[in-house]
Amino acid sequence: MCGRYVIISSPAAIRALFGYPEQPNFPARYNVAPTQPVPIVRLHEGKRQFVLMRWGLIPSWVKDPKGFSLLINARAESVIDKPAFRNAMRRRRCLIPADGFYEWKDLGGRKQPYFIRLKESGGPFAFAGLWETWTGPNGEELDTAAIVTTTANRTLSAIHRRMPVILQPDTFDLWLDTAHVDPQTAAALLVPSRDDVLEAYEISPAVNRVANDSEALITPLPQPAASHEPPSAALPAKKAARKVAKEPDGQASLF
Repeated sequence: MCGRYVIISSPAAIRALFGYPEQPNFPARYNVAPTQPVPIVRLHEGKRQFVLMRWGLIPSWVKDPKGFSLLINARAESVIDKPAFRNAMRRRRCLIPADGFYEWKDLGGRKQPYFIRLKESGGPFAFAGLWETWTGPNGEELDTAAIVTTTANRTLSAIHRRMPVILQPDTFDLWLDTAHVDPQTAAALLVPSRDDVLEAYEISPAVNRVANDSEALITPLPQPAASHEPPSAALPAKKAARKVAKEPDGQASLF
């Protein structure tokens, strides 16, 4: 799945990759979370268009969003048939700009967050996305979007079993062109990234708090220093440490 991601490239760099005419100016965001406004790129009158939408898709047929589950992800295996996504898959496909995303590895009692990005460039890329416009009883409209996910590749499967679909630039037109490209053809693009495309590393749990939004969130955790002491020398040292620990030192134990 994908529950948090980052958009940190300059507006000019993102505009250059996605090719839309608008010139939006927006700050770097290191902790994009569900229900927040996110940029998407869609086709409008045959041209690419930059717009903001709420992350968390609401199908048009929902009567009351308050009683409907938040759909931040859409499973690639079911987007063609699932009622919540099939109309969007047919008529409203989009690209969602990003520079990386977060995933959490279950360590049985705690979850270790990881930051994942392109290995070579570390620059912007596109999630496959779907969007919908929900219209309320009083005529109010809300544009919403979801990120399409698929099974994780071998690089990420040790962290989580799902990953967002990352589209290559030469497939952007195919994905966006809902007028001429049917859902079945577009669905063929919804595959895991190659194993050598992405890199992942451990980061601080500070990302767990949505209010935290700074470059520090994607700083790698320091790795423990490797010991260069020969095993034969280390073993007596450990025994000596245990022996010293057993000797009374005149202080009361806290444990």
